[in-house]
Amino acid sequence: MSEELAALLERFRRGAELVAVTMTGAAGPELDFVTAPGKWSIRQIVCHVADSELVMAQRFRRVIAEENPTLTAFDQEAWARNLDYHRRKMTHTIETFRRIRGENHDLLKDLPEEAYGRTGAHTERGTLTLLELVSGAAQHAENHARQIREIRAAYKASRQK
Repeated sequence: MSEELAALLERFRRGAELVAVTMTGAAGPELDFVTAPGKWSIRQIVCHVADSELVMAQRFRRVIAEENPTLTAFDQEAWARNLDYHRRKMTHTIETFRRIRGENHDLLKDLPEEAYGRTGAHTERGTLTLLELVSGAAQHAENHARQIREIRAAYKASRQK
C-alpha cells in the first residue's frame, strides 16, 4: 500500500475520534446553540456525521462489489428535520459514528490498492472513485470537527457577555 493511501486511511480512521474529542465537556444548552438562524447546532452536526457515515457505508460497499453503481444523493436538511436531530442523544449518536466508521475502516484497510480506482456514478457529482469517496469522508469529519470547535468558541463568548 502506498504511503499516501495509508495516510488517507489513517485520517479516515481517526475522524470519529476527532469529532468525539471536540465534543468533550459539551452538554445542555451548548449542544443546541446556533451561531445564526439556519445554522446547525453541535447536536445536529453530530447526527449528520453519524447518518452520513451510514450512507458512506452503503456507497463504499456498492462501489467495491458492483460495477459502476448509482450512488444516490440525500437531502441532508430533510434528514435533519425528519429524523429528529434536535432530540437525539449524543452518547448514542457519537458511538454509532465511531462504530460505523470503525467497520468502514476495517473494510477498506485490507483492500488491494487497485480497488480504490473502482467507480460509482453519483447522482449529483458524477463519477467518483472509491479513493475520492474515502478522501471526502475523511475531510467531512475533519471539517465538522472544526465547525464544532467554532460553535463551542461562539457559545463560550456568548456566555461571557
